[in-house]
Amino acid sequence: MSKISFHIRKGTPRDLPIVMRHRRQMFFDMGFTDENLLKKMERSAKPFFRNRLRNGTYKAWFIENGNGEVVAGGGIIIFDYHASPRDPTPKRPMIVNMYTEPKYRRKGLARMLMTTMIAWCREQKFGAIALHASKFGKPLYESLGFEQTNEMRLMLKRK
Repeated sequence: MSKISFHIRKGTPRDLPIVMRHRRQMFFDMGFTDENLLKKMERSAKPFFRNRLRNGTYKAWFIENGNGEVVAGGGIIIFDYHASPRDPTPKRPMIVNMYTEPKYRRKGLARMLMTTMIAWCREQKFGAIALHASKFGKPLYESLGFEQTNEMRLMLKRK
């Protein structure tokens, strides 16, 4: 049996449909299965990601198999951020949209994406990286050095 080869590539604005499909599937896999809410999320998120792919404040990376099929992806939103003593950097990267197609899971692809994105953030001299972890991703993120923080949230709008 031959080994499947994978390669990673940076995303472009033309990859918006892939970003949106991964985002939808990521939420679906986390249990958000209400079709109306998923459609609302897509309508709201699509212009956000389109604009940020164009202006460079959303960076995407994709893993393709040997046939050129995108089988995993993730990205970084770069936000203006208030500096603090812990991190005087006025920008903050947040990793989002981590998704691997089901038949390609458990092959190290998410780790490959994460190490690529972490290296990119280091090259950019960011002081910290944030992400929201699902129960599926938390073990990977912890193994890469991510730590739980004390952030709290008040949901002002419920479904």
